[in-house]
Amino acid sequence: MVNVLEQAERSLGKGPSDASGPSFADVFKRTLSDTSEMQTNAESLIGAFLRGEPVELHQVMAASEEASISLELLVEIRNKLTDAYRTIMNVQ
Repeated sequence: MVNVLEQAERSLGKGPSDASGPSFADVFKRTLSDTSEMQTNAESLIGAFLRGEPVELHQVMAASEEASISLELLVEIRNKLTDAYRTIMNVQ
């Protein structure tokens, strides 16, 4: 989760003159990939825990919460982008 926030901060902190860094699309794609990976990791930990494999409950809870927070962040980014698009379309 910290990785996602750091990427977003780095992306937002760069001005238009600094074109050497990754684009917003690249950061967003990486964030989507990281979120998907977190979801997969949480699902595998839940499965392992339910099968009785040696997985601690706190690991399962932490992975599930990280995946949930990451997904919530993506949904909020989507909502903000949608609002920005609607605002731009209404300016005439």
